[in-house]
Amino acid sequence: MKFETIKKVILAAILLPFVFMLIEGVFVLRTSILQYRELEKDRQFADVLARGGSIAATEILSEIDATRRYLAHPSSGTAVDMQHSRLTLDRERRAFYASLPPHDTLDQGLAGELSALSLAYSRIVAARSAVDQGRYSGSNPGSIYWYAALKQLAVVDALSPLISDPVLLEKSNQLMGILLTYYGERLITGIGTRYLDQDVSARFPIELFIQGKTMLGAGMDHMVFHSTAPIVRDIVAYLGRGDQLKANAITDAILAGSRPSRPMGDAWAAAQRERMAFLQQKMVEAASDIHETGEQFSTLSHIHLTQILALCAGLLILATLVMMLAARGLRLIDKLARDRETLVGELRNAAQTDLLTGLYNRRGFDVAASALLTQAEHGSHWISVVLFDLDHFKKINDIHGHDAGDAVLRHVAGVARQNFRSFDLLVRHGGEEFLALLPDSTPGNAAIVAERVRQAIEAAEIPLASGDLLKVTASFGCAGRANDAANRNFEDLVKRADLALYAAKASGRNCVVSGPVVPAPPQEERRKTVSGGGFDSRI
Repeated sequence: MKFETIKKVILAAILLPFVFMLIEGVFVLRTSILQYRELEKDRQFADVLARGGSIAATEILSEIDATRRYLAHPSSGTAVDMQHSRLTLDRERRAFYASLPPHDTLDQGLAGELSALSLAYSRIVAARSAVDQGRYSGSNPGSIYWYAALKQLAVVDALSPLISDPVLLEKSNQLMGILLTYYGERLITGIGTRYLDQDVSARFPIELFIQGKTMLGAGMDHMVFHSTAPIVRDIVAYLGRGDQLKANAITDAILAGSRPSRPMGDAWAAAQRERMAFLQQKMVEAASDIHETGEQFSTLSHIHLTQILALCAGLLILATLVMMLAARGLRLIDKLARDRETLVGELRNAAQTDLLTGLYNRRGFDVAASALLTQAEHGSHWISVVLFDLDHFKKINDIHGHDAGDAVLRHVAGVARQNFRSFDLLVRHGGEEFLALLPDSTPGNAAIVAERVRQAIEAAEIPLASGDLLKVTASFGCAGRANDAANRNFEDLVKRADLALYAAKASGRNCVVSGPVVPAPPQEERRKTVSGGGFDSRI
C-alpha cells in the first residue's frame, strides 16, 4: 500500500471520530437550547399566571372592599384608601399585560379570554366614574368587580395548559384550585349573609348558592387530584377543623331551606370570613411560589446551558484521546444513534398515551382528532363531543386509597372504550374526566351513545385489590355542531360540553345533559335526550 494511501487511511481514522463527536456536540447543544427556550416560555407563562392569580386574589378584592367602605362612610380617609386600591390594581394590570407574550403567539381561546377581561376592566373604569359622581348612593358596584374577577380566573385557567413543565403545571393547578375554592366560598358567604340579614319572607337564591358550591367543588377537585403539596395539605387540614365542619353543616342547612338562629348565623358568618381570609393568604402564597419557582428554573436553565457549552468544549478535547479507537468509535456512535432513534420513538408514543388508562392523552388526542376531522370533512355532516367524569371520585380515594382510584379509572376507561363506537376518539381529559370525539354524529346520537356508556358504567362492578366490588356513576355533557371543513377547531364544542357537564352535576349527577346545539341542515333529523341550560350570568 502506498504511503499516501496509508496516510489518508490514518487521517480518516483520526478525523472521523472527531467529526462524529463534533456533530454529536452540536446536536446536544441544539437540543439544550431548545429545552432552554421551552423552559423560558414556561417561566414566562407561569409568571403571567402568577400575576393574574394575584390580581384575582388581592387587588380586585381590595378595591371592592375599599369602594364599599367609601360608599358606606364617605370621608377623606376612605376616599384615599379607595384611590390607593385603584392605583394598585391599575399598576398590577399594566404589569400583567406587559408580561404577556406577543398577541400573535397566543391561541384563539386565550386571546378570547383576554378580550373578555379587557371589557370587564373597562366596566370597572366606568363604575369608578359613577362612584366618584355619587351615582352609587345606597348600593355598590360589587357585581362589576366580581365579574372582572371571574374573567381574570378564566384567563388563569386558560394559561395553565400552555405550561409544559410538570412542576410549574402542578403549581398552576394548585393556584387555580385555591382561587376557585376561595371564590366559591365568597359567593356562598355573600349570598348566605344577605339572606340571613333579610326577614323570614325573603326568597333564598338557591341557584346562585348552588353555583358557589359548584365552584367550591371544582376548586377542591383541582387541588386534591393534581397535588399533594404542603399548601394543599394545609388547606385540607384547615377545612377539617371542628369550627369549619360546623360552618359547613350550617351552609348545608341554609341550602336545605333552614334559617339558623341569629347567634348561629353570626358564628357561621365569622367562620366563613376567617376561612376566606385563610384561603386568600394561601392564594398569595401559591402565586408567589409559582413566580419564585419560575425564577429558579430560569437560573437553573442558564446554568444548564453553560454546562452544555463547557461539555461541548470538553468533547473537542476528548476527541483527540479517542483517535486511536476510530473504527470502534464509529460503530459505537452508529449504535447509539439507532438506540436514540428507538428511544425517541418510544418516548413519542409515551407522550401521546395516558400510562394509567391506555387512552390518548391530550397531546395524542389533538393529533388523532386533527387527522380524523381531515379524513371526515367530505363525508361527515356532524361532529359531536361527549365530556364525562366520575361522580364523587374523591370519596373513592379517601375511603379506599389512591390504588383503588387508579383501578376505577382503568376499569371505567375499559368500559367506555367498549361502549363508544369503534371509530370514536376517547381521551383521558384530566383527573377523573374523560372526553370523546364522535365524528358523523348528531347531538342526539351522541347523547344516545353517552346514555349507553352511562348505563354501562353504572352497571359495572369494579373489583378492588381488597376483594371488594365497587360501583360508580358518571355525569355526561354533550355538544355538537354541523361539520365545517373550514373550521376544524372543536374547542367550542368542548366548552359547551363542559357547561352541559356542570348542568348534569347540578341536576343530581349520573345523567346525560346536551348543551346548546349549532343547527344542522333542515333535512337532518335531530334528537335530544335532555335540553341543555346555561349558567346564571348575573354574577
